[in-house]
Amino acid sequence: MITGELKTKVDGIWDIFWSNGVSNPLTVIEQLTYLMFIKILDDNETRRERNAELLGESVTDPIFDAEHQNCRWHIFRNYEPDAMYENMVQNVFPFIKGELGSNKDTAFAKYMKDAILVVSNARTLTRIVDKLEEIDLSNKDIMGDVYEYLLSKLATSGQNGQFRTPRHIIRMMVDLMQPTPEDSICDPAMGSAGFICMAAQYIKDHYKTELMRADVQQRFQTTMFTGHDTDSTMMRIGAMNMMLHGVEAPNISQLDSLSEDNEERDAYTLIMANPPFKGSLDKETIAKDLRSTVSTTKTELLFLALFLKSLQVGGRCASIVPDGVLFGSQKAHKAIRKELIENNRLVAVISMPSGVFKPYAGVSTAILIFTRTDNGGTDNVWFYDMQADGFSLDDKREPIKDNDIPDIIERFHNLDAEKGRARTEKSFMVPVQEIIDNDYDLSINKYKEIVYEKVEYPPTSELIAEIRDLNEQIARGIAELEAML
Repeated sequence: MITGELKTKVDGIWDIFWSNGVSNPLTVIEQLTYLMFIKILDDNETRRERNAELLGESVTDPIFDAEHQNCRWHIFRNYEPDAMYENMVQNVFPFIKGELGSNKDTAFAKYMKDAILVVSNARTLTRIVDKLEEIDLSNKDIMGDVYEYLLSKLATSGQNGQFRTPRHIIRMMVDLMQPTPEDSICDPAMGSAGFICMAAQYIKDHYKTELMRADVQQRFQTTMFTGHDTDSTMMRIGAMNMMLHGVEAPNISQLDSLSEDNEERDAYTLIMANPPFKGSLDKETIAKDLRSTVSTTKTELLFLALFLKSLQVGGRCASIVPDGVLFGSQKAHKAIRKELIENNRLVAVISMPSGVFKPYAGVSTAILIFTRTDNGGTDNVWFYDMQADGFSLDDKREPIKDNDIPDIIERFHNLDAEKGRARTEKSFMVPVQEIIDNDYDLSINKYKEIVYEKVEYPPTSELIAEIRDLNEQIARGIAELEAML
């Protein structure tokens, strides 16, 4: 998290874009992504050159050959404004969109093919480059924090439906699922790649020794994490986010995950996602095997079907869903709930308060956690009624002391101890047969018991006496006022 002077510098760059007519936060982040990528390339090349010099060798397969030295950040940043702008338009952007794509060390280049520079004049570009130069982007921790801060601005933008899942909710879901280096992890609706980035960070924090093995490190850098999105802009932003979390060649692709183009089935051991809500697709564009599982065009239901198809048997999933998925009475709603409960293993339903996604949405949501088994296995389902997430539930979302997240994580990893909990508590177990008898309803209010506190009222005679006494006091007060006139 960035504060103080660094935050002020980043806000200053943001203001330069806005003052020059670039008002869409997604576009601002995209443009900064390009420039940060260009600087990363030069920093990496400089590091390789220094290492080679120490060994008395030359760099093999350099990113920048003799013809493209003017595309290096540390060189063109010293150009005069007009020369810098002309160089950026005529040399740097064509280079990262074209020649760079063939270099095996620059996986991000494949997401740059339709990149467009929207900075419209030399003075603005020079100001932005100078501001970026003030930030120590060679420090990956600082660069990662800067990028996280930039992405957080999407949360209040409301532009193009591009919203981030709050970072603390992503972290909670990753802590619940506890990914390992043996996992194959996917988010089929990745957006800015928050879930797979947090999973990568979790593995880096908890499996340092394992990551020292060359084969594990190679897999970490390439195939351990997979992400799909339909938007090319989010692809670039997500790829940069992954690179800043240490995954240098992320397995990310532009793909409509619900379409026939997505042939990935039985592929992953862990899926974490927050798929689009309340979308509706053309039936003809939906993969046939998904429609056979749940006959609908609603994206929130189709994605659950996709997760089941995409997981290996034994694979796990944690997905955010709108509350309507839990209790909807339509045939498709019941069908997907039945599929999760009877044909697979539904583990948990965590009900979240409606303010979690404010200020841009007040929809009530829940987290479903399940395992693909193909032969049932649901015995008891764990319910948790989250009432606070550490932030106020209004549009300001200011930090507060009340926070159920640590309790949720601790209890989820000790589910055996939850079996004796009363239905009046925040968390409790519900037998699968009771859920089936309730038409597969998964809303927590269906099973939670509310204890109403008995209120004792005084006898009627006492209430009447109190009213008389009050009337007498009022009468005396009026008499005193009249005497003063």
